[in-house]
Amino acid sequence: MDELDELPVVTDRSEEYLNQRQLLDYRTEREACLEWLLTFGKRPDEAVGYAVGTVKQGAYRMDQFYRFVWDQEDGYTGNVTHEHADAWMKELARGDASATHKRNCQKAIKRLFKWRHHEYGRSEWDPDITFAADSSTNPRDFLTREERSAVREAALEYGSVPNYNNLSPAERDRWKQYLAQRFEKPKSEISPSDWDRANGWKVPSLVWTSLDAGLRPVEVERSEVGWVDTDNAVLRIPKEQSAKNRDHWVVGLQSRTAEALDNWLAERETYPEYDDTDSIWLTRKSNPYTTNSLRYLLHNLCDIADIDTTHRQMSWYTIRHSIVTYMTREEDLAATQAQLRHKSAETTMKYDQVPVEDRQDALDRMG
Repeated sequence: MDELDELPVVTDRSEEYLNQRQLLDYRTEREACLEWLLTFGKRPDEAVGYAVGTVKQGAYRMDQFYRFVWDQEDGYTGNVTHEHADAWMKELARGDASATHKRNCQKAIKRLFKWRHHEYGRSEWDPDITFAADSSTNPRDFLTREERSAVREAALEYGSVPNYNNLSPAERDRWKQYLAQRFEKPKSEISPSDWDRANGWKVPSLVWTSLDAGLRPVEVERSEVGWVDTDNAVLRIPKEQSAKNRDHWVVGLQSRTAEALDNWLAERETYPEYDDTDSIWLTRKSNPYTTNSLRYLLHNLCDIADIDTTHRQMSWYTIRHSIVTYMTREEDLAATQAQLRHKSAETTMKYDQVPVEDRQDALDRMG
């Protein structure tokens, strides 16, 4: 299964515990479990599995559980038990991690034993203790209307350099040194085209599209050129590439976002690292964007925009949450749910009554 390539089947920390035969045994068990979760995990009788992102996060937590068991048993074993699971829950309960983290760990281990039950006839796990939901009433962090506009403008400034022709020889030499480090090439090979690339449309198109569409990190990672319809100012996300794998989506964009995307797609054709991929955006290292690289980008944008991130959990989802907050005010709840691709297929059909043009108007008013 190709999706296994995206998952942490054996982490580096677990590999350190194991000899070659143990490693092979553990890898075989993990592959069988994760493949089952992807294919059957959610509703086994209907062959409905969990999304890759859900399985990926759970895989890390299961791996942590196995290492806990190995520490308890003073060595490798694949025979994890309910007693092991209850012992780990008590260990988590004594720790300082958030209630959300503890609950997510418990969910992951329940799925592990669910697989063992369906595949090997073992009993499912009923934990001795459960963790209460996080009682915090604070809303999730989101960008305010003013911050959305500031981040949009910061994307135009991000990584930009002065016009090549407006620099003195000494100034040009200093900027060549900067660009040589940025693009990881010899200073002698820096040319005016590198100035154009530094002032290109990759970051503005990525940021503006996310501000409009509320792209999840996994959607940025999976995004393909075929999604983009700049003539109609929309993204057309196929069911098989959407984060929840539930339905096809048509997501509205502002006209200036569509223009930024149009500029980027034309520019993108000139870069060889995009020759063999349909990805819309790649990092400087020619890799798809991830949760961490997007968080890093957002924090840099906030620095440029003078947005204080102290005591705020600023992730790419912060952009998404701002759409929930403001589009509902500007349009209605139906428009928000349609724009953000939230509900089941049945709910989605009901929200199809909201024209994409109305959502585009709301985006224009939101900034």
